[in-house]
Amino acid sequence: MKPRVLVVSSANMDMVQRMKRIPSPGETVLENSHAPAYNPGGKGANSAVAFARMGVDTVFCARVGKDQNGARLRAVYEKEGIDTRFLVADPARATGFASILVEDDGANRIIVYPGANLALSSDDVEEALTCLPDAVYLQFEVPDEPVFAATRFAAEKHIPVFIDAGPAREDFPLEELGEVEIFSPNETETYLFTGIRPNNKDNCLRACIRLASRVKAKFIVLKLGSRGSYVYDGKFFHIIPCVDMPVVDTTAAGDVFTAALVSQYVAGEGIVDAARFATYAAAISVSRAGAYPSIPTFAETAALIRERDV
Repeated sequence: MKPRVLVVSSANMDMVQRMKRIPSPGETVLENSHAPAYNPGGKGANSAVAFARMGVDTVFCARVGKDQNGARLRAVYEKEGIDTRFLVADPARATGFASILVEDDGANRIIVYPGANLALSSDDVEEALTCLPDAVYLQFEVPDEPVFAATRFAAEKHIPVFIDAGPAREDFPLEELGEVEIFSPNETETYLFTGIRPNNKDNCLRACIRLASRVKAKFIVLKLGSRGSYVYDGKFFHIIPCVDMPVVDTTAAGDVFTAALVSQYVAGEGIVDAARFATYAAAISVSRAGAYPSIPTFAETAALIRERDV
């Protein structure tokens, strides 16, 4: 039977604007090579879609507006096979919206208008946990209250918690999260939480030790972009190198990595093998434009692994 993962996080509509370069202050740039595109987005939704495409029984707890964008997002999730029983249509707030600027080298800048995401509550989470998940997956793109409620309710039911630690802020009380199976920040988030830039092997270890003093995590997995990932279990570490692929757009690569990592881990793979699989999934993601359109399936990821391992 497939493992069931409850994703408690955010849902947005993304407007993706591709351009040769970002305008300087006061400058207007005419972009004739690309047209803006509207795609489903939000860290939670990206992850929920990634779980579903990885073959996981996925339940999504989030809030959208009672508007056209919200209806469109719900239809997309249901087409992906995601359980949307706990996707609430909020009559008082608009669906979250993100403006994503992507340069030709794949670098991106993102502005998020949270909208209905800010109304996600502990009551929403408590009701969603009636789906009896095998794991709870969290991010920080929603208010603190439902995040801490999810960890608390999951602990009461002995359900493991997995956290993709973004977006980060310096004053976030990590100590209140309780026990976590995997805690996974990227480079920027690691620096915000620890004051240590994970720019070499020694600093990665120092950062993980600092994180371990704040979060009761069985594993800490640092996402290091083009440098791969760093897996720490409290005693030992493993460095997983990046997979060489052409970089088109890095949007959602971190979401894809962590969801693929967790999907393999809850299916019974060891943490290092799960991280290697996730590295291939993220590599496929960065080679494609957009967030939602870039998310690979399990079959696509397995095929790339077979191709590169020959």
